[in-house]
Amino acid sequence: MKSTIELLEATDFPAIKRRSLNVLQINMGYLCNMSCVHCHVAASPYRTEMMSRELVELIPQVLQAQNIDTLDLTGGAPEMHEDFKYLVKEARKLGVKVIDRCNLTILMEEGYEDMAQFLADNEVEVVASLPCYSLENVDKQRGKGAFDDSILGLYKLNALGYGRANTGLILNLVYNPQGATLPPNQQMLEADYKRELKEHFDIEFNQLFALTNMPIQRFGAVLLAKNEFYPYMTLLKDNYDAHNLKDVMCRSTISVNWLGELFDCDFNQQLQIPVPNKSRRYLKDLLTQNLEGDDIAIADHCYGCTAGQGSSCGGALEEDGMKVV
Repeated sequence: MKSTIELLEATDFPAIKRRSLNVLQINMGYLCNMSCVHCHVAASPYRTEMMSRELVELIPQVLQAQNIDTLDLTGGAPEMHEDFKYLVKEARKLGVKVIDRCNLTILMEEGYEDMAQFLADNEVEVVASLPCYSLENVDKQRGKGAFDDSILGLYKLNALGYGRANTGLILNLVYNPQGATLPPNQQMLEADYKRELKEHFDIEFNQLFALTNMPIQRFGAVLLAKNEFYPYMTLLKDNYDAHNLKDVMCRSTISVNWLGELFDCDFNQQLQIPVPNKSRRYLKDLLTQNLEGDDIAIADHCYGCTAGQGSSCGGALEEDGMKVV
């Protein structure tokens, strides 16, 4: 049986090129306190791949050299990297906005009790994964007890001002479908989330990001095991919307893995599809080289970012829904 990588490589997805670089997305490593079914990086408590201190110290230099305004930290659970707080502080000194892609449950783990306060003190924008507002669905995707710990994490963030009006502390939530379907309309789903979380838990947040599950890594393997890979790819292609091409995240974001290698997006990183330009393959290359105008590496999974309302690390690309769910 072919792997998901082999199945995705041959593609008729249209060629696209880079614009100016605005976002540096760093995957600090694959260590995580969870092992979610939908995780496209296959993170878990047993992963040992973590970015070196030498590379972490290079990141602020790259932020300055490229005049980048946003540092997007992901993992795994990026907070579990021993240099997470150092990097956040250095980036904030430069006036760079920092995004922490947080699974919420990490805020309740032993040894991380002060993490929420640290994030608030440094005005870090929190993008938190909450695949549903019901206990049953969240625990099904993320493991028993995940929903309760997520709610407790949200309580902790709300108490510090996150998600509240006029505090400047941004709390955005992330929704992923449970299976091989496209996410529903983001605006309508956000209204549902806000109503349910407020009514049942008195929890507030700023925005909901509805993301399409990518047919790669752990989720891709599940699709193959259930004979759902090809039907899911057909669904993505049938819902392709060319209007989303202008806003896909790879045009203005570069993804860096724990080894300091460059990729056009986090998904290409997991598939080990490098940036096409061989002279610009490593984090250190960004100290002196401009990526604008470079070709972007494409494969069939790119249809996931352009299907229906579109999907990016900042949620839907279009607000008027999709053709098919």
